[in-house]
Amino acid sequence: MTFFDPETEDVDTFTVKHHAVRLVEAGLARLITLGSNGEAVHLSQSEGQAITRATCDALDEAGYKDVSVMVGCNGQSVRGTIEICKEAAESGGDSVLLLLPGYYRYAMTEEAIYSYFTKVADSSPIPLILHNYSGNVAGIDMDSDFILKLSAHPNILGTKFTCGNTGKLARVALEMDAVTPAAKGWGYMALAGMADFLLQGLLVGGSGVIAGGANVAPKACVKVPGLFSEGKIDEAIAARKRLSKGDWVLTKAAIPGTESAIMSYFGYGGHPRQPLQRLSIMEDYDLSGWFYQSTQEKEIAEKVKDLMEWENAL
Repeated sequence: MTFFDPETEDVDTFTVKHHAVRLVEAGLARLITLGSNGEAVHLSQSEGQAITRATCDALDEAGYKDVSVMVGCNGQSVRGTIEICKEAAESGGDSVLLLLPGYYRYAMTEEAIYSYFTKVADSSPIPLILHNYSGNVAGIDMDSDFILKLSAHPNILGTKFTCGNTGKLARVALEMDAVTPAAKGWGYMALAGMADFLLQGLLVGGSGVIAGGANVAPKACVKVPGLFSEGKIDEAIAARKRLSKGDWVLTKAAIPGTESAIMSYFGYGGHPRQPLQRLSIMEDYDLSGWFYQSTQEKEIAEKVKDLMEWENAL
């Protein structure tokens, strides 16, 4: 997540750093800056660089120098995207999570998309992780054959499947000998794109998950693959159901609701940048005496209560 001052909408670097350390202390193996939950499209390039640098600095200062940071990228031109990849590396990122360019939808043939990814990969100083997320790129959905064709490039080392297609994930994971909890394979990462299908991804040979819900419940997101790795499949299924129920609330509530849940349970957060709308006008004073909650905020907090009770017990 990216956090902003509620009045000025300036980036709240202190909270960005605090949040990063909390997530790693909860057991997350890698952090992502400038993703869709991080409001990357609402940031200038200099702000994005500052956020990645602040995140890396926070981890170093807290003694987590070995935790890597992936940087989201939504560039549209080959030249501009290469520049963003270089900036990501300079800011401390070790890989780039890259969407395909969807602005000129009419021109995005398979040949054009292939050229885009491979030319960026040729010049990027850090590896690329493909991000298959049709909802953010004018409905373009890459199939497994095309992902495998791209993945033959030596600087393309994984795919995030926000498409939710576990069959596609399974085919790519098999052909690329992907990392799993039990085996390193050759290093390719086949990643679920939501906590909702984390376990399903692991069951078909996936590597793990990049999940927006981990901003709220990181321990729960770590617990499910932990149970899977221990061979406790029935327990992993039960845990996944609990995680999925809460994650769906956060998915529907999107960025404003996710930040609201963080505020309700961890005491920090804020609001997204406009034009994303804040939750309803503050109405009720929280009896704890230190912040106001709107009716919508209370509703979200209540709906994720079971997940958060489990999270806090882990």
